[in-house]
Amino acid sequence: MPPGFFAGRLSLRVADVKNDRREVFEVTLLTPDGERTVRVADDERIWDAASVQGVKLPALCHQGWCLTCAGRIERGEVDQSDSVAFFPQDREAGFVLLCTGKPRSDITVRTHQATDMRQHRLKEHLPSPYSAGLKP
Repeated sequence: MPPGFFAGRLSLRVADVKNDRREVFEVTLLTPDGERTVRVADDERIWDAASVQGVKLPALCHQGWCLTCAGRIERGEVDQSDSVAFFPQDREAGFVLLCTGKPRSDITVRTHQATDMRQHRLKEHLPSPYSAGLKP
């Protein structure tokens, strides 16, 4: 490889980001430790962007299955099309999966809602991983 090959590719990526035409949204996370606001592009997963910006959120599978990253939307719109298992009933109840969710507007999300989402799923007779011992 020619000298500077990787450096050139890196600087190109930085330039791409600077000239990026993606929409970027403010995502306000209401965590047990307080409110944090992060900037998330429309093609970024909320959990990933929060992690890069120093916000620690729970997650296990990063596929939208286990519900560990569950949040409850208080304002705004989230795209859940990357989730392995996200149901219309979940959306209607206001749940989001932060590991696969991408913002479609500025949003406010209450984080750490895994237990509530699992109980919701049990009540709706939907798959609810890691819910042994929970009641709907």
